[in-house]
Amino acid sequence: MLADSPLESSDALVAPPLILKTEVVVPPAAFYRAEALAQSELTPLVQLPPQVPGPSFIELFLPEEPTSVADTEEAEIPSVASTPAEPIVPPPLIRLEITLDWYLNPQHAALLVAREKGMFARRGLDVTLVSPADPNVPAKLLAAGRTDLALGRQPQLHLLASKGLPLIRVATLVGTPMAGLLLRDPPATDNGELGLDGAHLGYTDLDGRDILLSRLLANLLTLEKGIELVDARDVHYTARDSLREGIVDGVMINHRFLLPRQLVDEGVSSRFLSVEEHGIPSHDGLILMANRDKLNGKREAIRSLVAAIEEATLWIFNHPERAWELLAASEPALDDPATREAWSHIFPRLSLQPAAVDHGRYHRFEQYLLDAGVVETTTPLERLAIDLGALSP
Repeated sequence: MLADSPLESSDALVAPPLILKTEVVVPPAAFYRAEALAQSELTPLVQLPPQVPGPSFIELFLPEEPTSVADTEEAEIPSVASTPAEPIVPPPLIRLEITLDWYLNPQHAALLVAREKGMFARRGLDVTLVSPADPNVPAKLLAAGRTDLALGRQPQLHLLASKGLPLIRVATLVGTPMAGLLLRDPPATDNGELGLDGAHLGYTDLDGRDILLSRLLANLLTLEKGIELVDARDVHYTARDSLREGIVDGVMINHRFLLPRQLVDEGVSSRFLSVEEHGIPSHDGLILMANRDKLNGKREAIRSLVAAIEEATLWIFNHPERAWELLAASEPALDDPATREAWSHIFPRLSLQPAAVDHGRYHRFEQYLLDAGVVETTTPLERLAIDLGALSP
């Protein structure tokens, strides 16, 4: 055991001599050629330009003399001023004037609602509604370029277009006939038929005389020139007074749901004859007309106007009671029992698609007038009505 028999110092192991076998490897000649080539391709040194006496580029912007602390304290230190940004000014509103066909009434509901609920203003429009001094004036003002738009009726449009006036329909507000002959204590013959020979009959506009009254009498009296058998006179705005006072026996009116009730409230009985039930083709009862020669300059504004009318009409259909309250509040003159009762009959006749044109309806009415001898030639549809909402071809 090692513990029992320790080795003597003389017995220590002696390490054998370390012999290194060194082999020197000399690189090949190609190595030296590559190294020499790399040395020749080193990036050349960039030489700096000589120093020019004078201030440096940065020193040009420094003050000539250092500012002392005292100068700094005396200097007026500007304060930070914060001003609010200028408000964004909206573009100016485009002004449009619409001359009505009559006094304001529920047939104008879409225009009134669009105005009161800001539907015009949201489209950048400032719309003014003007009641005419004479029911025959609106179309004349429009043709003369003295108003932007005017309300009228489809029969009126056909008649005036045949006379050369540059009028064109751009929207329909009421899509059914609203006209008819209102008779006061209608006279009757022995066999119970209406006795209209020699009657005093009034009208409020030219289309009421030359188309509606003329053709209705031709149908009732079975006589082409039936209007020659009566005393026809223009009563303008006095239709109600003329009937109440017995000045006329009847009046061709364009507001069938208002005047009959008003006369009843005054103790006057009457009988109403609707035009569509007496030989006259169905037609638009209230339309919006523009001047055809000036349409291009206002096309976009009128298109926006018609879109607002459509929005207003839909709101009326969805909220008829609220619509009536809005009308009564905005125009207190409308708030009477007769107009209130008429509202329930009028709003269902408003056109939900005011821009759309019924081509067949306009063509049939034009042909009817030609066959009846009211017009000598037909007016092309594109000169009578246009749908501003339609896509351009």
